[in-house]
Amino acid sequence: MADPKGFLKTTERELPKRRPVPVRIMDWKEVYEPGDSAVIKRQAGRCMDCGIPFCHKGCPLGNLIPEWNDLTWRGEGRAAIERLHATNNFPEFTGRLCPAPCESSCVLGLNQPAVTIKQVEVSIIDEAFGNGWVEPEPPERLTGKTVAVVGSGPAGLAAAQQLTRAGHTVAVFERDDRIGGLLRYGIPDFKMEKRHLELRLRQMQAEGTRFRAGVEIGTDISWSDLRARYDAVVVATGSTVPRDLAIPGRDLDGVHYAMEYLIEGNKAVAGDQIPQQISAAGKHVVVIGGGDTGADCIGTAHRQGALSVTNLAIGKQPPSERPSEQPWPMMPNLFEMASAHEEGGERTFLASTVEFLGNAAGEVRALRVAETEYVDGRRVPKSGTEREIPADLVLIAMGFTGPEREHLESQLGTQFTNRGNVERDATYATTTPGVFVAGDAGRGQSLIVWAIAEGRAAAAEVDTFLMGETVLPAPVRPTDVAIGLLPA
Repeated sequence: MADPKGFLKTTERELPKRRPVPVRIMDWKEVYEPGDSAVIKRQAGRCMDCGIPFCHKGCPLGNLIPEWNDLTWRGEGRAAIERLHATNNFPEFTGRLCPAPCESSCVLGLNQPAVTIKQVEVSIIDEAFGNGWVEPEPPERLTGKTVAVVGSGPAGLAAAQQLTRAGHTVAVFERDDRIGGLLRYGIPDFKMEKRHLELRLRQMQAEGTRFRAGVEIGTDISWSDLRARYDAVVVATGSTVPRDLAIPGRDLDGVHYAMEYLIEGNKAVAGDQIPQQISAAGKHVVVIGGGDTGADCIGTAHRQGALSVTNLAIGKQPPSERPSEQPWPMMPNLFEMASAHEEGGERTFLASTVEFLGNAAGEVRALRVAETEYVDGRRVPKSGTEREIPADLVLIAMGFTGPEREHLESQLGTQFTNRGNVERDATYATTTPGVFVAGDAGRGQSLIVWAIAEGRAAAAEVDTFLMGETVLPAPVRPTDVAIGLLPA
C-alpha cells in the first residue's frame, strides 16, 4: 500500500491546471500545464490498495494500478513504468485520451472523489521518456514467420509491437501518408501532441517493426495478395464509416463529416499545404454531435478563428452526479466539460436538426432545428419549435457505423455481423483462415483502451496460430465486459 493514511489526509482530487483560454487557443499545444510532482505523489498516496481492486476490472487492459500508484508514491519511477508497461503498450496515449473507466470503478469513489489514476499514469510515462527509461525491446530470436498488420491506430500498433517482440517479422500498412491512424489525424494536437507518437514509433522501429505508409490494402495491394504474401494478417482498420444525417440540404457546400475537417486540420498543423482546406476561420460553425469527436471539432474551430461555434446534441443533457441506474462500479454517463467547451461557444441539448438551408450559390447558410421529444422511445423533432441557426460550416460528428467492408468482402470473402463489424470468434479470427481482427473494426466504435487491449490479445492469438502456443499475454476476449463494469 502507498500511504496507509493517504486517503484520510488527502480527500480531494487534484488535477493539473489547464492553460488560460485566451493563451491556449492561440496555439496547438496541449491544454494542460505541466504536472506538479508533489501533487502526483499525494494523489498516488490516496490509493488504498484494496483487497479487491475494482480498478483492475474497470480497465480493459487489467492495469496493475495499485502497484504503480505505490511505486509512484515511493518515488520509484523506473519500477513504476515497468509495472505500467507490463499491461499497457502505450500509456502516453491512454493517459491523455482514455475516459478512464478505472476511475469510475475506484473503490475510494464510494464516498470520496476517485484517485486521479489517469494523471498518475501519464506522469509515469512522461518521466520515463524524459529519463530515457523507454528502451527498445527487440526479440532474442526470429521465428521466420511474417505478419501484416493493416491499420496503424492503437489496435494495430499494439498488435504489431507484441508480435514483433514475439520474434515475428511484422509490417504495418497504413493508407495515410504518415503512421498513426486516428492518433495521427483524428486527435488534435491540443489533446495529444504528435511528439508522443513519434517517440513510440521510433522505439517500435528500433525493435524491428516495419512501417509502410501510403499503401491502401484493397487498392494498391489486394487483400488476397496480402494474405498470400504473409503467414497471418491482422485487420485493424478501425470503424471509419461515418454516420450520416440524411435530411434536406445535405448536399450543400459547407456540410462536412467531422473527420474530413479534423484530418485536414491536423495535416495543416503538421506543416502540410492543404489546397482549399476546410477551415472555420471567420465562419459561424455548427457541430452536430455531443461526443469527443464533436469536442475536437469545437476546439479546432476556436483555434482557427471561428466567429461563433454552436454544438447540438439530440439527446438530454446527462446528469452531473452518478445516476441510480448506473451505480458504482459501473462507468456512468455524466455531463462533462471538455477543454474545448471551456473555450467558448453555445452547447444545446435536445436539439434535432431538421434541414440544412442554403443560399443561391448552393452554400449552407443556416440550420433549421427543433426541440427533441421522445415518442414511443424514439427521438423526433417537436412540431412548432423550429428555429434557424446561422451556419457557414456544419460538421457532422454523430459517430461511426463500422469498418469499410467492400474490398474485404470481395477479395477475401470475409463475413460481417448484422451490426456491420468484421465477424470473428473468441480468438479474434475472422471467417477467412489466417486473418484476424482487432479493435473497432471487430468491436465497433469504442475506447482507445479497448483498442490497445484487443491489439495485445489478438497478437497472442496470432502467435498461437503461427507457433502452436504463445509467449504473449492475452488480457481480454472480445466478449469480456464484466457484469456491465466495462464500457463496450
